[in-house]
Amino acid sequence: MAKAKKTKGKAPGAAKAARNKAPAKAAVPKGNAGPKPKVAKPATPAKPTKPAKPAAPAVKVPVAPAARAPAPKAPAVAPKSGKPAATPAASRRSGPTLPAGLAGAVRYDEPLAKHTTFRIGGPATVLFVPGDAESAAAAVAWAKSSGLPWLVLGMGSNVLVRDGGFRGLVLKIGKGLDEVTVKGATWTVGAGLPTPILARRSAEAGLEGLQRLIGVPGSIGGGVFMNSGAHGQDFAGVLVSAHVLTPKGEMKTLLRQAISFGYRSSGLEGHVVLGAVLRFEEEDPTKLKNDMAMVLKRRRAGTPFDQPCCGSVFRNPEAMTAGRLIDRCGLKGRRVGGAMISPLHANYIVNKSGATADDVVKLIDIARTAVFKEFGHELQLEVRVIGEAK
Repeated sequence: MAKAKKTKGKAPGAAKAARNKAPAKAAVPKGNAGPKPKVAKPATPAKPTKPAKPAAPAVKVPVAPAARAPAPKAPAVAPKSGKPAATPAASRRSGPTLPAGLAGAVRYDEPLAKHTTFRIGGPATVLFVPGDAESAAAAVAWAKSSGLPWLVLGMGSNVLVRDGGFRGLVLKIGKGLDEVTVKGATWTVGAGLPTPILARRSAEAGLEGLQRLIGVPGSIGGGVFMNSGAHGQDFAGVLVSAHVLTPKGEMKTLLRQAISFGYRSSGLEGHVVLGAVLRFEEEDPTKLKNDMAMVLKRRRAGTPFDQPCCGSVFRNPEAMTAGRLIDRCGLKGRRVGGAMISPLHANYIVNKSGATADDVVKLIDIARTAVFKEFGHELQLEVRVIGEAK
């Protein structure tokens, strides 16, 4: 899975003063001037002062909801006191406005390129980072009652957002839902915790099960939803239960047996993963540390881990990996606009310079067409394509 911020013009006082000022009197010479007094010519009247331009009418500038007084800016994490943080009411908005009183932070018309590892994507109508599970549920309920599409975003990996953005609610699961409770080998973790952090912490504690996911981008919620994995390990192998928001708006705990895990799937479509209980196996911390080092070395050598990308674009067929199939079609380094099929790993498309979602979609089509013509395999997407074209 993933899981908008008044000026007064000066009154035209100068113009009014100019209109009320009396014209200058003609100068008269002193004393008698004989039978025909000579009267001085009237002084040339002063040029009338141009009236000052009327000030432009006051313009209402949309105020970012988080900055609107007197409501304080909503923190990204629910207060420790348990009281909900005030969600700013965007009263000046003409579009959908999230109800006040929810714990978390809200942004309107937020570019999703800021929230995806691809660094690509148009704006979301509403982006909400819930501070607790109840606020997440309330936001989804509001979207449904408003007839507004919604989706969940985590750390933004494994997602390609189209250039036209997403006209709806994006529920970003992160801070506020990233707590960890440890009881021996059983850990209860929030959906917003990054997977690499969990992998490292558990390994350092001498617990085996997810240490090989050290280089996998994403969060726990997305990991459970997609059954993320690497090098023989995945979430299905350690999950005890998942705390979810069901399609009916109910918060439930689902046991592992009730979840239909498969390769990069869980059968949890329509659900929002809010947390999980995981059980690890005890192992020597030094051994786990070496295991992680090996995995990271391989990832750094063979994948563009340090470039903007979504991770693997296609699912691996049974016969051969997607990367190898694409490579055999001679497509490594193939470029469209600012997007390129990575020379390091052909199942990665990287954002080299200002790539658009349309650039990436074109490369996806090129790779799929070439592989089908050459090998007869129809590659299936692992990346989720969301939103609409510009």
